[in-house]
Amino acid sequence: MLELFPQGFEELDHQDGVELVAYTDAAGEERLWAAFGEVAAEDVDAGWEERWREFHRPVRIGRLWVGPPWEEPPPDVDAVVVDPGRAFGTGGHATTRLCLRLLAELERGSLLDVGCGSGVLAISGARLGFEPVIALDHESAAVEATQRNAEANGVAVETRRAHALVDQLPAADVAVANISADSVQRLLPRLDAATVVTSGYLERDSPVGQGLRHERRLTDSGWAADVFRREE
Repeated sequence: MLELFPQGFEELDHQDGVELVAYTDAAGEERLWAAFGEVAAEDVDAGWEERWREFHRPVRIGRLWVGPPWEEPPPDVDAVVVDPGRAFGTGGHATTRLCLRLLAELERGSLLDVGCGSGVLAISGARLGFEPVIALDHESAAVEATQRNAEANGVAVETRRAHALVDQLPAADVAVANISADSVQRLLPRLDAATVVTSGYLERDSPVGQGLRHERRLTDSGWAADVFRREE
């Protein structure tokens, strides 16, 4: 779907699976048929170009509020306003909420955000008091979005374009990775961090890292996030 519709698509959770929805034309429908073999299509009302905004909801963790620029933050919060652009995330997904909850509980120090997307976790980490903060992603659009959002929020985040499973990673007190289960499993041995927060996978997934002790798990709507500590 990312290859077919890099501008974005919807992901709708159902009890028996996940529905992927793209707003497109007849040519796009043909591409879907070629890729998946079975597609349901229906006409949509005018204004569909803006409908994607409905799926980016703000989230609040204590005094921290994270949301898109078209939502108004309450007056009593520390607001992180994130425009996703062509990158993933404004904070509303369950895995992002879980990572934010876990980060808020941890002792402050340096932070590495692996697979930063639009920079939600890196910028929120800086707002929570982590420093220095480094955010990296292999997609240039994600690095650009993170830098732009960090500047808009007035926080210091160093952004780097890097492939987390190939390139050398900087050391940090805390590393956070909201990616896929397979990528987390491959990433854990490569991290030089005392504490690691991971998510981006379902409750049935249980990543394991050599030399890391599993300390805590949170779940939300079928998704999971974990905290690992480096063993002495």
